[in-house]
Amino acid sequence: MDSKTRYVSPFSTRYASDEMQYVFSEEFKFRTWRRLWIALAKAEKTLGVNITDEQIVELEANAENINYDVAEAREKECRHDVMSHVYAYGKQCPKAEGIIHLGATSCYVGDNTDVIILREASRIILKKAAAVIKNLSDFAQKYKAVPTLAYTHLQPAQLTTVGKRATLWMNELIMDMENLRFQLDNLKLLGQKGTTGTQASFMDIFNGDEEKVKKLEALIAKEMGFEKCVPVSGQTYSRKTDAYFLGVLSGFAQSAGKFSNDMRILQSFEEVEEPFESSQIGSSAMPYKRNPMRCERMTSLSRYVMSIAVNPALTASTQWFERTLDDSANKRISTAEAFLAVDAILNIYINVTSGLVVYENVINRRVMEKLPFMATENIMMEAVKRGGNRQQLHEALRVHSQAAATEVKLHGAENDLISRIASDSLFGLTEEEIRRELDPKKFIGRSISQVDEFSEEIVRPVLEEYYKEEIKAELKV
Repeated sequence: MDSKTRYVSPFSTRYASDEMQYVFSEEFKFRTWRRLWIALAKAEKTLGVNITDEQIVELEANAENINYDVAEAREKECRHDVMSHVYAYGKQCPKAEGIIHLGATSCYVGDNTDVIILREASRIILKKAAAVIKNLSDFAQKYKAVPTLAYTHLQPAQLTTVGKRATLWMNELIMDMENLRFQLDNLKLLGQKGTTGTQASFMDIFNGDEEKVKKLEALIAKEMGFEKCVPVSGQTYSRKTDAYFLGVLSGFAQSAGKFSNDMRILQSFEEVEEPFESSQIGSSAMPYKRNPMRCERMTSLSRYVMSIAVNPALTASTQWFERTLDDSANKRISTAEAFLAVDAILNIYINVTSGLVVYENVINRRVMEKLPFMATENIMMEAVKRGGNRQQLHEALRVHSQAAATEVKLHGAENDLISRIASDSLFGLTEEEIRRELDPKKFIGRSISQVDEFSEEIVRPVLEEYYKEEIKAELKV
């Protein structure tokens, strides 16, 4: 059967990058198994087990050229993936055949590889998140002084700036990066714990020498790029580790979902748009439409990640005693797809933020439609300075504002609030004096300074650590 007659995951064809797919590939897994077998043999040799340099050389010489055909044929006979690959490796390494996997259980290669996959996949996530931060940081600087309507309850409230709003998106994404970095800093290799976590087989190999058993684990950890192994375990590393990482990935999905939903609303307002290519078709029925399809895809994938993040939590809570195997099928799907989906989300995030289109005239028009209402407090304070009664002025502004809003909403009239106030002798202000107060930049508070401070104090250290090169994210339909 070819790809047209069987199911193929959209993560493989439409969404996830080749880089992330490789980390979850069979090739990466089985090569890592061989690296772990080499690390085990080298450590055992160092600690006095009868393993020769010639055997190690033979193992290293065949670490990359995996004989899949032999492993697959053997698995059909023995129905055990690890032992089929031990067998296949041994066929390539006849001198070392007898010492491959010495003292280890399947989880030695399976779980340690899963931990390494968590590390490598997380590094890709951090790298791509940094690329998003770079794009948004440039965007924030460019538009930090452009006033725009800010909303509470999705109702116009006061003003912010286009750039200041971008700092909100960045801040949440940086929170996710910090959380992921924390999990990576605390990620430990399983090591070689044995069938029930007691290391009994290695106590036999080293004739009861506990110090050598502990040293063996330290040597393996160092060889695989880890500082430590978990202090205690059953047969597997705690499945709470997977739950922690998918919780972080859910956080990335939450942040991206917030951004994509904001963008979809802004595009509906015709204020800010995601990139739209010259020959792109927005609708099969309505040629004029410019649908925010990229942000819609972000929203969709984000929802999926949040929904599957519960799986590892359920798995962690049902691991009976030292282990049970009901984790396996669920774990290999949910963990992989969560990383692949967040990778896809960040690819879209990079793509969208590299080409955001801002319509400043539309933004300004919408600001000026609402600004008279937002300026009423300033107008009231000026009238009080001239001898007015604050309570009387407040009531008058309430009445005039409601009347002006009614005319706008019911009859489509222009907002005439300013002329109503100027005509009211209670205020003692001319229309010209009032309109001088209607400078949007008077209503953005510390937005510009906040962008600058955030860029320098928060964004710059993140980019210095994680942003190494520009990432171009080309999307597939």
